[in-house]
Amino acid sequence: MSLKKTTLVLLAGTVGLPAAHAQEAILTAVPQQLTAWVENYNPMNATTVLPTVLDFMYEPLVVFNAIKGGEANYRLASAYEYSEDGLSLTFTMRDGAKWSDGEPLTAKDVAFTFNMIKEFPALDLRAVWPKLESVEAADDKTVTFKFKQVDAGLIYQIVQTYVVPEHVWSGVADPVTFTNPKPVGSGPLTEIRRFTPQEYIQCRNPNYWDNAELEVDCMRMPQVSNNDQVLTMAANGELDWFGSFLPDIERTYLAGDPDHRGYWFPAGSPVYFSLNMESEDAGLKEAFSDVDFRRAFSMAMDRQAMVDIAGYGYPTANEYASGLGQAYDVWNNVEAEAEFGQFAQFNIEAARTLLADSGYSDKDGDGFLETPSGLPIAFEIIVPNGWTDWVNTVQLAIEGLAEVGINASMATPESPAWTDALISGKYEAALNAAATGVSPHFFLDSSLHSRNVGQNRFASSRYANPELDAALDAFNSTTDAAEQAEAMKKVLALIAADMPLINVFNNPLWYEYNTTRFTGFFNADNPVARPVVYAGVPERLLHLLALSPVK
Repeated sequence: MSLKKTTLVLLAGTVGLPAAHAQEAILTAVPQQLTAWVENYNPMNATTVLPTVLDFMYEPLVVFNAIKGGEANYRLASAYEYSEDGLSLTFTMRDGAKWSDGEPLTAKDVAFTFNMIKEFPALDLRAVWPKLESVEAADDKTVTFKFKQVDAGLIYQIVQTYVVPEHVWSGVADPVTFTNPKPVGSGPLTEIRRFTPQEYIQCRNPNYWDNAELEVDCMRMPQVSNNDQVLTMAANGELDWFGSFLPDIERTYLAGDPDHRGYWFPAGSPVYFSLNMESEDAGLKEAFSDVDFRRAFSMAMDRQAMVDIAGYGYPTANEYASGLGQAYDVWNNVEAEAEFGQFAQFNIEAARTLLADSGYSDKDGDGFLETPSGLPIAFEIIVPNGWTDWVNTVQLAIEGLAEVGINASMATPESPAWTDALISGKYEAALNAAATGVSPHFFLDSSLHSRNVGQNRFASSRYANPELDAALDAFNSTTDAAEQAEAMKKVLALIAADMPLINVFNNPLWYEYNTTRFTGFFNADNPVARPVVYAGVPERLLHLLALSPVK
């Protein structure tokens, strides 16, 4: 693509922009649902950071395309190479890359970023430093990561740790709380033209190395608080690129303009209930740490009803004791599922029997069970406000739990507060989901390896099992396919036996688009990469660069 200029009519929400900008191609997107935007441009913040900071303001070293088996798309880096012993990984930086203020972007910025993260572990969102010996830049072009042991999967975590400019961040006293109010970035859209709690507009980086491929001048992010509001805006033709649960999408969205509106729901994240095994409540800690309680919880889940009623049939029920899900069935441990798969099936009577046999009973006559030691069990399940399909899922879960005598209720915090609670462990139970990768190891490791506890929201159960940690590490200690398959078999056996998470279904990747103003959107007929606009899927950068304004 070549850089084009085009005339677009701005949406009603952008009328306040100066007339000089009226010729620009402005794309309206909903990358996150929230009641108010918070001005935070720190790419190492996991809670209040704006959703377009990663990938669009700060570019990855490499984007690995999961749909194409992990195909490398080089961005800030132009190449990478492993040492013969597999203990060193060296990136070569792209010629001519600059920061948005015009300063050169070099390997020294990469080394600085990772060493800053080492000094401030709260920034290590991908938990890379437990696996690293050092990160050093030999010169401006090359930076080398030295591993403690061979780890074939660590590169995927490294490239999703976003590099910041040393000449700016070296003067930051506390990068953990820093909101980066005057961001200097590396990605295609670094300039914040307008910011309010109700809308922000993020525009072209004048020094972006790949500007010739970028045809979107700005992205406009209106504040949208829930799925119903998204549906209203989408039905009115106000949105170009978004991803949301829309009930009966053919009727409520496509039918309004079938020539321009589309959606694509490729297989996506495993959705699970996590029970905080480090709960400060003694009764909850006793129950949540008991595999029989977790199994009973699981058998009280009507997964198909969650798919059909809460999800309008879009998700896929996950009835694997290991939580593997259909998308990764090629990795399945058939023996483990034969032994433990019953615990991932909806069976109220079996759940009641298991609880009774394990010592749970209604000792005080209030209609709800107490633990074997006599402590009460009552907990809230947190789910983000406005995520209507998930809210309905939790309501169905609470009904199932009540049938077996478990006292559960629901709370709906804002998504940043939900995320913070999952990371900090200041919650009781939650509905959560993990990001997926090229193999199932990516989401299993991020959600169940103890090194991730307190570092990301996926490891919200705060589960620790040294045997599982070792099995997960063994998977990446080799590049031999047969050895990896054997390691995964052990991983799945351990998870199926202990059921640390209660998986219920796999969400599709929620993705909708409108071609009235832009073309080039990925879809089932043009399956270039995972198509979503929300954070956590770096391929969205490739998607942005593929879009062209309608002439």
